[in-house]
Amino acid sequence: MSATQSRASSATTEHLGHVVMIAGAAALGGFLFGYDTSVINGGVDAIQEYFDVGPALTGLTVSSALLGSAVGAGVAGGLADRIGRIRVMQLAAVLFIVSAVASAVPFAVWDLAIWRVVGGVAIGIASVIAPAYIAEVAPAAYRGRLASLQQLAIVLGIAVSQLVNYALAEAAGGSASGMLGPLQAWQWMLGAAAVPALVYLVVASTIPESPRYLVAVGRLERAREILAQVESGDPDEKITEIQAALGGEHKPRLSDLRGRFGVLPIVWAGMAIAALQQFVGINVIFYYSSSLWHSVGIDESSSLLLSLFTSIVNIGGTFVAVALVDRIGRKPLLVIGSIGMAVSLAVTGWAFGFAEVVGDEARLPFQWGTVALVSASAFVLFFAASWGVVMWVLLGEMFPVRIRAAALAVSTATNWVANWLVTVTFPSLRDWNLPATYYMYAAFALVSSLFVVRYLTETKGRSLEEMGR
Repeated sequence: MSATQSRASSATTEHLGHVVMIAGAAALGGFLFGYDTSVINGGVDAIQEYFDVGPALTGLTVSSALLGSAVGAGVAGGLADRIGRIRVMQLAAVLFIVSAVASAVPFAVWDLAIWRVVGGVAIGIASVIAPAYIAEVAPAAYRGRLASLQQLAIVLGIAVSQLVNYALAEAAGGSASGMLGPLQAWQWMLGAAAVPALVYLVVASTIPESPRYLVAVGRLERAREILAQVESGDPDEKITEIQAALGGEHKPRLSDLRGRFGVLPIVWAGMAIAALQQFVGINVIFYYSSSLWHSVGIDESSSLLLSLFTSIVNIGGTFVAVALVDRIGRKPLLVIGSIGMAVSLAVTGWAFGFAEVVGDEARLPFQWGTVALVSASAFVLFFAASWGVVMWVLLGEMFPVRIRAAALAVSTATNWVANWLVTVTFPSLRDWNLPATYYMYAAFALVSSLFVVRYLTETKGRSLEEMGR
């Protein structure tokens, strides 16, 4: 390493602690993203019983937040470019709080669905703004690991929601439909999301605005101050580089994404990555795992505990991805993850094929239940160590600066639509043929590996402006 490189590395390290704190604060939106999307897992059966609805309407209610998420993701980029990244974070926090409180006291299933949609809008906004903001404040050498904080926050949110669900169900006699004061346990589960949402609102109000946004709106002095805090080198040189990448005073619009085949090839690639991440069926585990284990003969309390275990596996896999994403690169992690997911999903489907119907209920023999638990956990581990983290890293860094906000919004909206399709169809597919459903998800995992090998370009170690060129 040359003396110049050594000084640059030292300067970058000096700024790293400050950047980590800023990125961690922004990633709290990811915590709410994970908490709010997963918290309903513990109450699926109780909600179905409370409102006396069938599996199709239950699936629609559970997935209603995802429709809102697609809307939130679609508008987040434009809002972020108009009012700034920080104001958008604050808006998401307020929507989270309103949704949590209102979802806890619904008077009909459609009322619950409406407030879940409101929460979904907040989730969609948070899913766009956190990776975009982190990518814009992070030095290139650490951007992968810092962007991984978003996914780490998501999986922590999922785990905390499962822990809260389990604790509330146990306090209510081991069931989400048990009473805790004036409300059932599942209502407390949904309402508890207001607490981290309030924390997010406070924390988001303490971090600085993105320097790239400040340059785009002409606030160069403030941008210079923040760049001096988060990056090494001459802030004025960096501002000039950002201005060139932004194309002067141009503000990104959806029309900028147009290309020969509808949209630019890079945007198609981002949309495909976003859709494939969901088509492997990962959120079936996080939205329906309690109901799934319950459906094959495991009691409700143990089902909630298994869901908590799955969330812990998810956290472990995410730490693996955080450690490797800037070392071995994005593409190798994705390919390894895709192959591992395909094998583990196929084994899970095979194990569920041995379920036995006793009376009106299914029972999974102990040995096959063990196989299903191990393989489902392996699936979560491979996902968390690869696609769970890397997709968000890629979407935050793969697009040219001039179109990043708009392209990220479209790709993230695609992710939420794909999530909705998987979530709303699973209850009916499960009742039709559970093993075949898992084989279908395994096929998508194989397709994802082929796509990565054929179409994806490695982005490790490149600056955002360099990738734009």
